[in-house]
Amino acid sequence: MTCDETRNSLPDFLTGELSAKAKSAVDSHLVSCASCAEEFHKVGETWTKLGVLPVEQPSPAVRDRFYTMLEAYAQGLEVRSGEKAPRPAFSLRGLFTWNRPAFRFAAAAALVLAGVAGGLFVGRSGAFSQKFARLEREVSDMRQTTALSLLDRPSSSERLLGVSYSEQVQTPGEPTIAALLRILDTDPNVNVRLAAVDALYLFAKDPRVKDGLVASLGRQDSPLVQVALIDLLTELREQRAAEALKALIADEKIHPDVRERARQGLKSLTS
Repeated sequence: MTCDETRNSLPDFLTGELSAKAKSAVDSHLVSCASCAEEFHKVGETWTKLGVLPVEQPSPAVRDRFYTMLEAYAQGLEVRSGEKAPRPAFSLRGLFTWNRPAFRFAAAAALVLAGVAGGLFVGRSGAFSQKFARLEREVSDMRQTTALSLLDRPSSSERLLGVSYSEQVQTPGEPTIAALLRILDTDPNVNVRLAAVDALYLFAKDPRVKDGLVASLGRQDSPLVQVALIDLLTELREQRAAEALKALIADEKIHPDVRERARQGLKSLTS
């Protein structure tokens, strides 16, 4: 299967509408072609994120804006027909409206000045700095709580969103690390598992993460996830992955391209 054929098949591949033979051909090509694998990852991530977008609802102000526009149009017709359009009455309130560029500029300047003043205040106030640090911790805890909740949802789109929330946590706690490793090992959606690999890369300095990545390599059944883990462990120069790579190389049931990538990774680690 060529690159063009593979990329044209990605939408059907993601929705599960390909035949078993076509799906196998796409799998084989994605493992052997880094460019198409990257394209698949981008398309798949976008595809699943579309599922969590809220349905847009019209604003209550739409009706008012419509009738205002209709009235302005009617006044324009009167002007064109020779009648004089009524001059809008002077209003002090009208001077302070977002429709006036001068007022928008003044408001923006005020916000900038407020930000500068706030920055100076933060720099001079130790108590405020402590409160701000506490607020940051609370926000981080909230993100972790949200991520953990989403990672347990039945929808793959919501689990993908949970992985995205976890990536925004600078210092994840043990429950977050454990949840990401569980997603990597057991999630039925390949795209969610690939996203978990990317998230865990951000926390790779944590020994628990490295242990989990090495152990997960032998549990994976998806060639795409296997290749992603091999590349990550090779980049991290994780020597403990050598035994797992040897096991992949020796397993005749493993996809040939995965075994070749394992050979390359093992050579890189031992050189």
